[in-house]
Amino acid sequence: MINFLKGIIAGFGGIAPGLSGSVLLIIVGLYEKTLDALGSIFVNFKSKIKFLLPVVAGMVTGVLLFSKVLDFFLRNYEMPTRFCFLGLIVGTVPLFYGEVKKNGFSRKYYAVMALSAIVGTFLFTVNTNAFPQVTDPTLVQKIVLGVAVAGTAIVPGIDPAVLLSTLGLYELYVGALADFNLEILLPMIIGLAGGAVVISFAMTTLFKCFYTLTYSVIFGLFMSMIPNILNESCRFGVNVVSLISIVVMLMGFAVSYYLGDIQTNNKRIKKLFKKY
Repeated sequence: MINFLKGIIAGFGGIAPGLSGSVLLIIVGLYEKTLDALGSIFVNFKSKIKFLLPVVAGMVTGVLLFSKVLDFFLRNYEMPTRFCFLGLIVGTVPLFYGEVKKNGFSRKYYAVMALSAIVGTFLFTVNTNAFPQVTDPTLVQKIVLGVAVAGTAIVPGIDPAVLLSTLGLYELYVGALADFNLEILLPMIIGLAGGAVVISFAMTTLFKCFYTLTYSVIFGLFMSMIPNILNESCRFGVNVVSLISIVVMLMGFAVSYYLGDIQTNNKRIKKLFKKY
């Protein structure tokens, strides 16, 4: 039951702009276990399935639950919603950076991060119209959508909204979820399942052989995507909407920063209260 609830939290990252299901899996402590289970699913198959079912079911539930909620808030309160997500994603940066530096980090990896950020900026910001928006997808495009969603769920920090928008698939994805369009969702699930196994195996191999290099590349891409959370509607002025946007951004930052290292932050809070 606990893993199912954690999966719901991670599922939120699969639909929200700026967030990533994999980063949320790191926060709730399930990322490495999930990656290993998917990447070697045919080894101890029953035990892997027993672990994966509640996590995957929770993620699917989270995506379906939050898709309509997110659609409502983006339609009616776009600027505060996007600033809230900005706060949430910036709050995960310390946790993510800690993962990069955890195993054999040296100064040369700063160059890797910078180069990855430059490449990511070109791919996801400068070159955003590389692919036209798909409105009448073929079977292959529906399956590719599933593979892309799997990639954003497994590779830490890759924003599904940004990647799918770049590929011209984001509106198709959100619309299919909101309308529960099985004609699109069923082929997507096939791509999602196959992509999850293949990408998980690849990521597991990369982390084992090139841990710091892999995380450095991903961190650079992650940083390049952050500006894409905001759009032309997110302009400050002397009004209530701007004030609310700042408040929810700070709240989002506080929540994700706190969840990023609950034990350490709980100790800090206890020490703070003891002083007073």
